[in-house]
Amino acid sequence: MKKYKLIGLTGQSGAGKSTVSKTFADCGAAVFNADEIVAELYSDNSPCLRTIAACFGADVLKSDGALDRRLLAQRAFSSGENTALLGKIVHPFVTARFFELLRGAQGVVVFDAPQLFESGADVICDAIVAVVADEAQRVSRIISRDRITEEQARLRVNAQLSEDFFRENADVIIDNNKDKESLRRQAKVIIKEYLNGVS
Repeated sequence: MKKYKLIGLTGQSGAGKSTVSKTFADCGAAVFNADEIVAELYSDNSPCLRTIAACFGADVLKSDGALDRRLLAQRAFSSGENTALLGKIVHPFVTARFFELLRGAQGVVVFDAPQLFESGADVICDAIVAVVADEAQRVSRIISRDRITEEQARLRVNAQLSEDFFRENADVIIDNNKDKESLRRQAKVIIKEYLNGVS
């Protein structure tokens, strides 16, 4: 019997989802991060990594077998089709690992997944929280965070789902067009409501 309430946390790159995720964890929710699962799956010579190299070119693997993340990102975010292709490869591996991690979970569990909808994981969630922000702010944050050019940042933004999509498909929307403290306050109110609901 299921003993947890599963909250899907998603949103646009640069919108501030990582801050919301950390706030949820600080408030007592059990947070599982899809990006951390991907990092685990990207271990040298893993089946996931070999499949990526077969589709995006053997040179996305360095001479020591490690992934050249910058080169993969450059190719994967060059078009919506390539972004979708990478997702089709990685999502099944991530979902399988997430279900392993869910065993024995209790209380409020948060699946922090940038591509929650693209992977189909939204269907297993009891509720979905999406973080959105104006495009200019997101582009600026991506440039600062990832140390890439504005052109590269905009390619990432354009390859993702629109703000309208998140507003239409999420149960709760967090707008992050102010400062981090405002974002944290919104996140605390939301996660405490879910935590109180299972207490």
